[in-house]
Parts: sequence; structure tokens; C-alpha cells
Amino acid sequence: GPGAHGQAGGQDTSFRWQCVDQPIGKLLFRRFLEGAPEFSAAGALWSEIEAFEQCEDAEREASAKRLQSRFFTPGGSEHCGFLSAAAMAPPAG
Repeated sequence: GPGAHGQAGGQDTSFRWQCVDQPIGKLLFRRFLEGAPEFSAAGALWSEIEAFEQCEDAEREASAKRLQSRFFTPGGSEHCGFLSAAAMAPPAG
């Protein structure tokens, strides 16, 4: 709730707080990603991951496969080559 962010001192300026938790910061950051040719795949990936998180369980496997082929496969339409191998490892479980 309100006030939860300020407790650690300088936490209010953290990336997560500014660009993920704050709706306006998130919107502006997403617009920045999607408007920059070198980051547009990252912006698209973020959108798709959020959509994936809203998926029904029955749809998740197909959705995960689409994500993998689009973003995590070299030569894919929006391959995110900047991601580490660990980031691209299939989730355990």
C-alpha cells in the first residue's frame, strides 16, 4: 500500500519502482522501448510476457512456445539477443 516504498531510504528512485510499479513511469518507459528501433523487440517482449501472465493455465504452453520462437530463437522475428542464457532458460516446473 502507500508508504511501503519509502522505508528503505532511497528505494523510490529504483528502476523497478519508477518503470514497473508506477503506471505513468511504466507507460513512458514502454513507449521509449517501443519507439527505439534497437529496443522495440524488448518492448514487444515485455507486452507479451504481461499477456502471458494473464493467460489461462490451459493456454500457457502454447503461449510460451510462441514467445520462445519469436523472441528467444536466433533468427526469430524479434530475437532478443541481449538476453543472457539464464534469462532464456525454460522455467523449471
